[in-house]
Formats: sequence, C-alpha cells, structure tokens
Amino acid sequence: MGAFAHGDVTPQAVDTKTLPPLGDAWRVENPYRKNDEAIRIGTSAYNQNCARCHGLEAISGGIAPDLRKLDGECATLKDDKKKTACVNEMDEYFVTTVRHGRTRNGAVYMPPFEGVMQQEAVWAIKSYLETRREKPL
Repeated sequence: MGAFAHGDVTPQAVDTKTLPPLGDAWRVENPYRKNDEAIRIGTSAYNQNCARCHGLEAISGGIAPDLRKLDGECATLKDDKKKTACVNEMDEYFVTTVRHGRTRNGAVYMPPFEGVMQQEAVWAIKSYLETRREKPL
C-alpha cells in the first residue's frame, strides 16, 4: 500500500462550461478578473487541485508558496500604469508556472498542469486567488 505525502494529488476535473471559452492560444493576462462566475469556479478548482499543497483558502502552511502574496508587491506601487504592468507580469508568471510546473535539481516541486487543466480553469483559479490577496490592489 502506498502513502501520499499530501493526499492523492491526481488533478481533478474542473467544469468551466459556464465561462466564456478562451480558445487554444494561452492568454498572458487574466481574462476573467473580477468575474463572479470565474471566482466561484476557481474557488472549487483551487480547493480540489491546489489547497493540498498551497493551503486552504490559499493560506500556506509552509509546504508551498502562500499564493495570497503572489502579486503583493504590485499593491505598494503608486503609479497606476506600473501597478497594472506588475499585475499583468504576475498573471504571466502564474500561468507559466501552472502550465510548466516547477523543478529544481531534478526534484519536482510542482507538477505541470498543461494538458491536464484547460486555461479556463487556470484563469478561474487565478481569479479566486485575486480575492484572497494579502494586500488588496
């Protein structure tokens, strides 16, 4: 019998049929920002696919990064153009990380989700995380 360090980490399907489809080309900015339906779907998708490592309600217990802080440095920027550019850069960082995962010295710290989770689900999760920001924009 095997043991799972963080439970069964098999990605769970995310039903995104109530969201506008985004097509095949991955976006680099969150197209669902402040979309209530995306936030609802993203909350469930996060709890099913991310919480086991990143913590319930995005509050990390130290195993993985605390995603409430993902774009925290953007909140301190006074210039609106710089703040927007910062948030967009964090969007791209987020989607790239989720798609390709994180590996260091041959050890997988986060599995890649490309081909497992469609971009609608990934952006819905990011929309949820934006509601959990430690420093609101």
